[in-house]
Amino acid sequence: MEEPDDMSHTLTVLWTIEPQTPPRPWLACSRCRRTRPFECSGKTRLNANGRRLDAWLIYRCADCDGTWNRPIFERRSVRDIAPETLDALQNNDSGWIRQVSFDVEGLRRNTDTIEEFAECRVTRRVLAQPLEGCTQLEIVLAVPLPIGMRTDRLLSAELGLSRNRLVRLEEAGRLKLLSGPRKALQRPIRDGMRVILDLANEGNQGDVADRATGRLHPA
Repeated sequence: MEEPDDMSHTLTVLWTIEPQTPPRPWLACSRCRRTRPFECSGKTRLNANGRRLDAWLIYRCADCDGTWNRPIFERRSVRDIAPETLDALQNNDSGWIRQVSFDVEGLRRNTDTIEEFAECRVTRRVLAQPLEGCTQLEIVLAVPLPIGMRTDRLLSAELGLSRNRLVRLEEAGRLKLLSGPRKALQRPIRDGMRVILDLANEGNQGDVADRATGRLHPA
């Protein structure tokens, strides 16, 4: 893995990105008699048939409150279910339900039309301070739940740099995206992605660094 060239001038920060709104599947609603978005209710349903279980996550139509049961598993033997999963289902564990509600790939088994939201909360933690003046910024992204926000949109909003400016920096080799897919700047952020930004020739390098650490709030 590539490392920053000069750690003495590098500010390293960890950004934890938490999406705020779960994706909404668009499904045929029997009450509305048309395709409508459905929202996670935060409730599960568990049904026993002998020693086998069925489990669903309950969604509600955004317009009429009609319900859709999203299958989690069907006819699963009790002994094949992890104890923590069974406990979460029996107690409507909010953390477990939130994790499942953001599983876009799981939703794609039921519909091709899924509405994703880019709103997120960014928590910052400084991992390493520069020994001298800050001329290089390294951002490590922790993304525990899938989110549709593009990398350029995140960096632009949080660092105060226009998306066009970010593209020019990348083309000049002064912005590098490590551990990400090809053309990562235009794609959704991913867990473990690292952003290396050369600030040496940026007139507002202090503001960019302060935004990265949270000392200066995004405009």
